[in-house]
Amino acid sequence: MPTSSFRSAAEVITFAIGREIEAAEAYARWADMARTPGLRELLLYLRDQEVSHRRLLEGLTDEAIRALEPAFVPDLGIVDALADETLAGDMSLQEVLIFAARKEKQAAELYESLARTAAGTGHQQLFLFLAGQEREHKLKLEAEYEKNVLQEN
Repeated sequence: MPTSSFRSAAEVITFAIGREIEAAEAYARWADMARTPGLRELLLYLRDQEVSHRRLLEGLTDEAIRALEPAFVPDLGIVDALADETLAGDMSLQEVLIFAARKEKQAAELYESLARTAAGTGHQQLFLFLAGQEREHKLKLEAEYEKNVLQEN
Protein backbone atom coordinates (compact mmCIF):
# COMPACT_ATOMS: atom_id res chain seq x y z
CA MET A 1 0.00 0.00 0.00
CA PRO A 2 1.68 3.26 -1.07
CA THR A 3 1.93 5.96 1.58
CA SER A 4 0.36 8.42 -0.84
CA SER A 5 -2.94 6.72 -0.07
CA PHE A 6 -2.66 7.85 3.57
CA ARG A 7 -3.80 11.45 3.89
CA SER A 8 -3.53 11.64 7.67
CA ALA A 9 -2.11 9.93 10.71
CA ALA A 10 -5.66 8.80 11.51
CA GLU A 11 -5.73 6.86 8.22
CA VAL A 12 -2.39 5.23 9.05
CA ILE A 13 -3.73 4.24 12.46
CA THR A 14 -6.96 2.89 10.95
CA PHE A 15 -4.88 0.77 8.55
CA ALA A 16 -2.71 -0.51 11.42
CA ILE A 17 -5.77 -1.28 13.56
CA GLY A 18 -7.14 -3.35 10.69
CA ARG A 19 -3.90 -5.32 10.57
CA GLU A 20 -4.02 -5.90 14.34
CA ILE A 21 -7.63 -7.11 14.09
CA GLU A 22 -6.69 -9.52 11.28
CA ALA A 23 -3.77 -10.87 13.32
CA ALA A 24 -5.88 -11.28 16.47
CA GLU A 25 -8.55 -13.14 14.50
CA ALA A 26 -5.92 -15.40 12.92
CA TYR A 27 -4.41 -16.28 16.30
CA ALA A 28 -7.90 -17.04 17.63
CA ARG A 29 -8.58 -19.37 14.65
CA TRP A 30 -5.26 -21.11 15.14
CA ALA A 31 -5.98 -21.50 18.87
CA ASP A 32 -9.18 -23.32 17.96
CA MET A 33 -7.10 -25.75 15.86
CA ALA A 34 -4.42 -26.30 18.52
CA ARG A 35 -4.10 -29.89 19.64
CA THR A 36 -2.50 -29.20 23.02
CA PRO A 37 -3.53 -26.91 25.87
CA GLY A 38 -0.08 -25.27 25.98
CA LEU A 39 -0.17 -24.41 22.31
CA ARG A 40 -3.71 -23.09 22.62
CA GLU A 41 -2.62 -20.95 25.57
CA LEU A 42 0.30 -19.49 23.60
CA LEU A 43 -1.93 -18.64 20.65
CA LEU A 44 -4.50 -16.99 22.89
CA TYR A 45 -1.70 -14.99 24.51
CA LEU A 46 -0.59 -13.81 21.07
CA ARG A 47 -4.19 -12.92 20.24
CA ASP A 48 -4.36 -10.87 23.42
CA GLN A 49 -1.13 -9.09 22.46
CA GLU A 50 -2.66 -8.07 19.13
CA VAL A 51 -5.79 -6.83 20.92
CA SER A 52 -3.57 -4.85 23.30
CA HIS A 53 -1.76 -3.22 20.39
CA ARG A 54 -5.09 -2.40 18.78
CA ARG A 55 -6.16 -0.62 21.98
CA LEU A 56 -2.86 1.24 22.08
CA LEU A 57 -3.41 2.43 18.52
CA GLU A 58 -7.01 3.41 19.23
CA GLY A 59 -5.83 5.59 22.12
CA LEU A 60 -3.12 7.47 20.22
CA THR A 61 -3.61 11.22 20.10
CA ASP A 62 -1.91 13.58 17.65
CA GLU A 63 0.33 14.74 20.48
CA ALA A 64 1.26 11.16 21.38
CA ILE A 65 2.00 10.37 17.73
CA ARG A 66 4.44 13.28 17.51
CA ALA A 67 6.19 12.00 20.64
CA LEU A 68 6.56 8.40 19.41
CA GLU A 69 10.08 7.08 19.58
CA PRO A 70 10.67 3.87 17.64
CA ALA A 71 12.55 1.43 19.83
CA PHE A 72 15.45 -0.68 18.68
CA VAL A 73 14.34 -4.30 18.83
CA PRO A 74 17.04 -6.93 18.35
CA ASP A 75 16.34 -9.56 15.74
CA LEU A 76 17.43 -13.02 16.81
CA GLY A 77 16.96 -14.23 13.22
CA ILE A 78 16.21 -17.73 14.46
CA VAL A 79 13.28 -18.49 12.18
CA ASP A 80 14.57 -16.59 9.14
CA ALA A 81 16.51 -19.53 7.73
CA LEU A 82 13.99 -22.22 8.62
CA ALA A 83 11.59 -23.80 6.14
CA ASP A 84 8.22 -22.14 5.65
CA GLU A 85 5.40 -23.69 7.61
CA THR A 86 1.75 -24.00 6.65
CA LEU A 87 -0.62 -24.28 9.55
CA ALA A 88 -3.08 -27.13 9.85
CA GLY A 89 -5.10 -28.81 12.55
CA ASP A 90 -2.20 -31.04 13.58
CA MET A 91 0.35 -28.25 13.96
CA SER A 92 3.17 -28.56 16.44
CA LEU A 93 4.45 -25.84 18.74
CA GLN A 94 7.53 -25.53 16.53
CA GLU A 95 5.40 -25.03 13.39
CA VAL A 96 3.21 -22.42 15.06
CA LEU A 97 6.18 -20.46 16.38
CA ILE A 98 7.88 -20.44 12.98
CA PHE A 99 4.71 -19.47 11.15
CA ALA A 100 3.73 -16.74 13.62
CA ALA A 101 7.24 -15.27 13.77
CA ARG A 102 7.33 -15.10 9.98
CA LYS A 103 3.96 -13.32 9.94
CA GLU A 104 5.24 -10.77 12.45
CA LYS A 105 8.38 -10.28 10.37
CA GLN A 106 6.27 -9.66 7.25
CA ALA A 107 4.19 -7.09 9.14
CA ALA A 108 7.34 -5.33 10.37
CA GLU A 109 8.79 -5.27 6.86
CA LEU A 110 5.55 -3.78 5.51
CA TYR A 111 5.68 -0.93 8.03
CA GLU A 112 9.41 -0.40 7.40
CA SER A 113 8.74 -0.18 3.67
CA LEU A 114 5.96 2.31 4.29
CA ALA A 115 8.30 4.30 6.55
CA ARG A 116 10.91 4.53 3.78
CA THR A 117 8.37 5.84 1.30
CA ALA A 118 6.93 8.21 3.92
CA ALA A 119 10.24 9.96 4.63
CA GLY A 120 9.52 13.61 5.30
CA THR A 121 5.73 13.21 5.40
CA GLY A 122 5.20 13.10 9.15
CA HIS A 123 4.02 9.50 8.98
CA GLN A 124 7.51 8.03 9.02
CA GLN A 125 7.80 7.97 12.84
CA LEU A 126 4.40 6.30 13.15
CA PHE A 127 5.34 3.59 10.64
CA LEU A 128 8.67 3.00 12.40
CA PHE A 129 6.86 2.73 15.73
CA LEU A 130 4.45 0.17 14.25
CA ALA A 131 7.36 -1.78 12.74
CA GLY A 132 8.96 -1.87 16.18
CA GLN A 133 5.77 -3.28 17.68
CA GLU A 134 5.78 -6.10 15.13
CA ARG A 135 9.50 -6.75 15.69
CA GLU A 136 8.76 -7.08 19.42
CA HIS A 137 6.16 -9.74 18.60
CA LYS A 138 8.71 -11.60 16.47
CA LEU A 139 11.31 -11.37 19.24
CA LYS A 140 8.89 -12.87 21.77
CA LEU A 141 8.07 -15.71 19.40
CA GLU A 142 11.73 -16.41 18.68
CA ALA A 143 12.50 -16.39 22.40
CA GLU A 144 9.73 -18.97 22.88
CA TYR A 145 11.19 -20.99 20.00
CA GLU A 146 14.63 -20.87 21.57
CA LYS A 147 13.25 -21.87 24.98
CA ASN A 148 10.85 -24.60 23.85
CA VAL A 149 12.37 -26.01 20.66
CA LEU A 150 16.10 -25.34 20.46
CA GLN A 151 16.83 -26.18 24.10
CA GLU A 152 14.89 -29.44 23.83
CA ASN A 153 16.88 -30.60 20.77
